[in-house]
Amino acid sequence: MFSNSKTLETNGKPGSVPLLTVVGDRARMEGKFDIADSIQVECEVGGEMTVGGKLVIGEKGSVSANVQTVDAVIMGNYSGNMIATGNVEITETGRVTGNITTDSLVISKGGFFNGNVTKMNDASNGQHHSVYMADDTRAAYHSGLR
Repeated sequence: MFSNSKTLETNGKPGSVPLLTVVGDRARMEGKFDIADSIQVECEVGGEMTVGGKLVIGEKGSVSANVQTVDAVIMGNYSGNMIATGNVEITETGRVTGNITTDSLVISKGGFFNGNVTKMNDASNGQHHSVYMADDTRAAYHSGLR
């Protein structure tokens, strides 16, 4: 089911951009998705996604795809390679396995990340950077960062 009933929150304040939401307890979508604005996923999605705004993977969401987006908030499960030109946040319920290229990655205490992170501006030379938990300075990753 597709819904356009929510609005995107920006810095905790409701925004004016409608947030397309895809929900379904047993729904699974596979393919190549090109979304011009923002989307919230509350089902299984596989394939490739290009999102022109913010990708929100809800607690019930599971995305297994290569993703290009501006911003991402991961509250559910994500696996794949992500390129985000803005910010990526893995919340306390978020689980990520894969590689992320971004300028900003925040992992909340309890969030899980297993993979590599590359700073957007350094993507051409392959340098990897440390990632830290939002609540303290313990590294919140399990492999691959130098």
